Amino acid sequence: MPTLTTSADLEAQLDHLRAAPAEIGTLEMVVRRPDVGAREVVDEGQLDESGGLVGDNWRSRATSRAVAEGRHLDAMVTVMSARMVGLLGDTEEERALAGDQLYVDLDISHDNLPAGTRLLIGDTAVLEVTAKPHAGCKKFLARFGPDALAFVNGETGAAMRLRGLNARVVRGGVVRRGDLVRRLPVDPH
Repeated sequence: MPTLTTSADLEAQLDHLRAAPAEIGTLEMVVRRPDVGAREVVDEGQLDESGGLVGDNWRSRATSRAVAEGRHLDAMVTVMSARMVGLLGDTEEERALAGDQLYVDLDISHDNLPAGTRLLIGDTAVLEVTAKPHAGCKKFLARFGPDALAFVNGETGAAMRLRGLNARVVRGGVVRRGDLVRRLPVDPH
């Protein structure tokens, strides 16, 4: 299944990955996870301040302790680089196995989008990048292999957030494939 399976293949694509736009990108794919292991690639989704991506199971997967402490809110929505996931799967169904909800053509690195950065998607929806790490896990390993896992979790991959980032919804709205994703100016207050 993986398009690129070796470390050398993936590292040869670093310039392509680094060329993602910094200010204004594009929402390439929206994926709902209605149940464990299930994926629905949709043309549009509704982001909600309390429910995350409507129809997704993120809330039901959170532990009761995470909910009680409010930590689950830091991972309402996961965002991954469309460029990175495009290296891992040939079809949308294969790419959706990465397990994220939004796939964007945007530089999502720590340098470009530090925790607290807000992103406007489409006309109304706003996400805030959280500090909660998002790293490759056993499922990612099983789906994409050890070289892909080492690549996204390695020093360069982690700095570029090639596995993705966690975000919370601060203003809901409809998001559609092809929507612009804009990095909002930092509010000094």
